[in-house]
Amino acid sequence: MEIPERDALNALPAEAFAAALAPLFEGAPRFLGRLASARPFDSDEALFEAAREVSAAAPEDVLVELLDAHPRIGADPAAMSDLSRAEQADDAGGDEAQSQELSDLNDIYERRFGFRYVVFVSGRPRAEIVPLMEIAFRNERDAELRRGVADAIYIAADRLRSIRGVPPGDAEADS
Repeated sequence: MEIPERDALNALPAEAFAAALAPLFEGAPRFLGRLASARPFDSDEALFEAAREVSAAAPEDVLVELLDAHPRIGADPAAMSDLSRAEQADDAGGDEAQSQELSDLNDIYERRFGFRYVVFVSGRPRAEIVPLMEIAFRNERDAELRRGVADAIYIAADRLRSIRGVPPGDAEADS
């Protein structure tokens, strides 16, 4: 998978820009449309800073769309994007009881908050995710919405760094 370099992204029409970055954000067309309007970006880091600013100003339905674009934790790998499948593959098997617990927690979370639970999972086993979900239930809805959106943006940035071959923690993801 390739994502156009910064200058090429800046030059794309808004729809093509959104399509180019869709794999990073699991789609979310209205969020990506707003991000396209925030161009130009002078670096990949600036792109994600703009994503954080866009999320701070976006209406709730745009943020919920961003979260709901992501697959459930522990979802059937066949229903996931290639990037999500790779991120959740480290512990994809788990055991049946753990898979059922995740499914139940996803159901409860979505009923309580009205959107999907999103958290950075790459490299984490499912056993580490369950306590995080349980902690999330203590949050107020708005705080949980903001936390999930922040993680969705973090996931997108991590994906781009990985695609660009930039080591984790290296902010110089712009070429």
